[in-house]
Amino acid sequence: MSFFTRLSTKATTVLPAIGLALSLGVTSAQAEDRVSAVHAFPEFLVYTKTFLAMVADINERGKGIVQIDVRGGPEAIGMFQQPAAVRDGVIDMVHTPGSFYGANVPEIDAMVAARVTPMEARANGGAAIMDAAHQERFNVRHLGWIDGGIKFHIFMNSEPKFDENGVLDLTGVKLRDNPIYNAFFTALNATTASMPATEVYSALEKGVVDSAAWTEIGIPQLKWNEFLSYRVDPMFYNTDIGVIFNVDAWNALSPESQELIQSVVIEWEEKSFNDRQADVVSDNQILLDGGMTFVSHPTEEAGAAYQKLADDAAWARMYERIDGAGAGAETYRLLRQYYALDNGS
Repeated sequence: MSFFTRLSTKATTVLPAIGLALSLGVTSAQAEDRVSAVHAFPEFLVYTKTFLAMVADINERGKGIVQIDVRGGPEAIGMFQQPAAVRDGVIDMVHTPGSFYGANVPEIDAMVAARVTPMEARANGGAAIMDAAHQERFNVRHLGWIDGGIKFHIFMNSEPKFDENGVLDLTGVKLRDNPIYNAFFTALNATTASMPATEVYSALEKGVVDSAAWTEIGIPQLKWNEFLSYRVDPMFYNTDIGVIFNVDAWNALSPESQELIQSVVIEWEEKSFNDRQADVVSDNQILLDGGMTFVSHPTEEAGAAYQKLADDAAWARMYERIDGAGAGAETYRLLRQYYALDNGS
């Protein structure tokens, strides 16, 4: 059979198939990916507003490629149950503090005690190590660190007391706790009660707790300042709010969907970091205008010791959980290098 005969025979076979595909149209087009998502905090908090705006950005750019369906917040899945839900594939994507699942991914404490911005951690390789740890330990991708650069204070309903070294002493104080703070609060002798943020207002109202830690922003929106009159300075820790995505669901997405979602999340790392700095200024003014007293440690040395106590508690917890003296030694060293800008010595 000549070349031209073979070509003619192939054409009679292929052309009808092409015609059928063209007549069906959509059968040859890639289907739009759908992603389910939930968020840890109520919609009125700035952190959730950031997430919802980021999702809207993805959906606008992702028309015909990928769309994210937000199923709700803690009313849909409890905030402390959300990490397991994304790990197990009940939901595809979750916006949540890493400390809510820190027992499963102890490397998250590097973000808690970080001295770098999310952008610096991404540039120096820290974000890649964090993502790898999440995939290995928890069956999720860690796509980004959102609303970073915001730190924490302890807020109290009575004037703070300090020990003989000038460091805050929480003996006898009933303090609302959650996993991010626990090791630090234990070192300060606090009596702690763990509860979701959504239950704190009622707990303060009923006297179940008389103090709470929260970020530099958000107290006026939560209305906790109706009960809390003092803020302890200096600040400590960092918000560790991230976007995590089930590995299997991620792998099922088209490459175009993966690229779009990841690139937008990275853009929002920087955008949200910058936006939140303005919120710090405005919320501080609201608290001062409402009569809250900002109380500093007696000396700079005491304040530095207070911050070091917080950082050391986070790093020590991670060191123990990842076996920093053994199998986790190199991971610990790298996380110290990328997030704390030291070698852990």
